[in-house]
Amino acid sequence: MRVAKPTTVGLYALLAGFLLAPVAQAYELEIHGSNTVGATLAPMLVSGYLERIGDGPVVARGNGLENEKELLVQTGNGKVSVLVAAHGSSTGFKALASGQADVWASSRPVKPSEAEAFQSRADLTSPDSEHVIAIDGLAILVHPSNPLNAVSIDTLGQIFSGQIRNWSELGGPDRPIRLYARDDRSGTWDTFKSLVLGKTYSLQPDALRYESNDQLSDDVSRDPSGIGFSGLASVRDSKLLAVSDGKAPALKPNQLTVASEDYPLSRRLFMYTGGSDTPAMARELVEFALGPDGQALVADSGFVSQNPVAVKPRFDAGTPESFQRLTANYRRLTVNFRFSEGRTKLDNKARRDLTRLQQYLADQGRSADDLLLIGFADTQSHELRAQMISELRALSVRKALQDTGVPDVAYTGYGQYMPVGGQGSPRNGRVEVWIKER
Repeated sequence: MRVAKPTTVGLYALLAGFLLAPVAQAYELEIHGSNTVGATLAPMLVSGYLERIGDGPVVARGNGLENEKELLVQTGNGKVSVLVAAHGSSTGFKALASGQADVWASSRPVKPSEAEAFQSRADLTSPDSEHVIAIDGLAILVHPSNPLNAVSIDTLGQIFSGQIRNWSELGGPDRPIRLYARDDRSGTWDTFKSLVLGKTYSLQPDALRYESNDQLSDDVSRDPSGIGFSGLASVRDSKLLAVSDGKAPALKPNQLTVASEDYPLSRRLFMYTGGSDTPAMARELVEFALGPDGQALVADSGFVSQNPVAVKPRFDAGTPESFQRLTANYRRLTVNFRFSEGRTKLDNKARRDLTRLQQYLADQGRSADDLLLIGFADTQSHELRAQMISELRALSVRKALQDTGVPDVAYTGYGQYMPVGGQGSPRNGRVEVWIKER
């Protein structure tokens, strides 16, 4: 569905036409799906892309429907208009499948049933269709006066299922707990259900449900009895809790813990496209979003960019002395390499991160000699087995970097020590990237 291209007009007439014309009924590009992505991030990415291809200012306006926005710019070939409709991740898949959407914005991975339903057109799990545009931390929110500072995933499950009903059970005041949750169409809800509730718990029926992350957070910040969850960009005036998984230390979401996906409730934000059927403009938008300029806008939006940054981490009391010695002269980069199948096949995000790491070295005037890869494994039946697995993971990344043009990177394995998740968590199987301090 495409609109006719008007002739080029002057800036004044252009702005007047945008502001006075009726809402467009057809668009050059449509993005449907997640409110987490669509509320702020997607419009910012679209604006950045349109600024590149346009001859004038980008105009953003509502189209009369809640949680929908259109963005317009004049180009040498006429006016270009883009629709961002943010009604929930599941709605985006339906729009992509029906041909209404060119891009599906999602705050969760494609479900196996969705991938199977789309299989005749494209493999939505392939690098050509699945694009990680940002990293988000699912934020656990309470009222600023709440004395609680940290909570385990299991305790969260008990709270949101109604097994824990009063803050006094958690060392707080004698006050009933009021639950705030995203609605059933939300990818944020799907992520919370998967990571927190799992198969053990069900959401208490009297929980208040929201289509908007921002509105949920605002209401929690005004309710001393409240607890809720939202995307990291929507913390606003609420208090943020640290979260622990199993015996791993509790972590607050920040640039390092979220970008590396060590934070237990970290998640990826996606744009999905229909493979070879994807229109050129949609492909160009995704490529812009994945590149350095797009990722800078990700950071500006309040989410976590995938552009690598060197950070000096703070070690807790449980960090082994041997690890502190190993990394004493290094800073950690905000990228972890993770795996899609078995122990050595890099996932779609990791493949893109190879290029990002190569670009980071070039931009910083650094070389492969400055890097150290440290592999980790989940708990195994024998310590030696875990050590071998961790070294194989690091070696796999080393080989992939060599193929990308970053040769002979130093590597080692650290076995099953320093887990970031509970036993069996796939987050424990990772390769960290460290860079020498100057």
